[in-house]
Amino acid sequence: MRQEEIWDTDAAQRYDTPGTGMFAPEVLGPAVNRLAELAGGGAALEFAIGTGRVAVPLVERGVPVTGIELSLPMIDRLRTKADEATIPVVVGDMATSTAPGAGEYTLVYLVFNTISNLLTQAEQVECFRNAARHLTPGGRFVIELWVPELRKLPPGQTALVCHTEPGYIGLDTYDVLRQHVVSHHFSFDDTKEARLFRSPHRYIWPAELDLMAQLAGFELETRHADWSGAEFTAESRSHVSVYRIPPIR
Repeated sequence: MRQEEIWDTDAAQRYDTPGTGMFAPEVLGPAVNRLAELAGGGAALEFAIGTGRVAVPLVERGVPVTGIELSLPMIDRLRTKADEATIPVVVGDMATSTAPGAGEYTLVYLVFNTISNLLTQAEQVECFRNAARHLTPGGRFVIELWVPELRKLPPGQTALVCHTEPGYIGLDTYDVLRQHVVSHHFSFDDTKEARLFRSPHRYIWPAELDLMAQLAGFELETRHADWSGAEFTAESRSHVSVYRIPPIR
């Protein structure tokens, strides 16, 4: 299934959960604060900008943001919050599309595991190269990504429950040969009906991500377990990695 088919009108309408989940202030606030700091007064480019969850508050902080997005319904949802003049968006693939002002951005960012939506290693490498093409010397590429939980997967088992809360169960099914995982999101209420949303991903180990960065001319600057700067350890379930194009000396 292609990404533009997954992120259709129905998915776009249900994506925003103001004040809760990934829109909760304690989740979104530290991300926006850190990205504003890393932009350093320059312009930012968001790969897979979606409905503007991060871009809108970042613009409100005074950071100019341009986006690249494949899904027209997600862009339509963004347009209910900000017009094209406020947040310009290029319709296209984040691994290959070029935004106006390429080579002049101080920050490119890709959050909430979205690089894993690219389903081949080659596409993921091209995403790094595309970020590099858009950055000034000394510019940074920031990726937020989960760590594959294969240590929890016993031999012969291919599925893990990744998250549960009232009204929601998340289940991941793994293909360890191809480094593929399909996330199954079950939402339900007091009725007998449940809603299922599925998305395919190619998971990436941190060391593999670092090698992709090197191929594109980046150096790893920092890696933390979250946006607030917690230490990244062997037990961390996700990471925020900051890569930098070496400045001209």
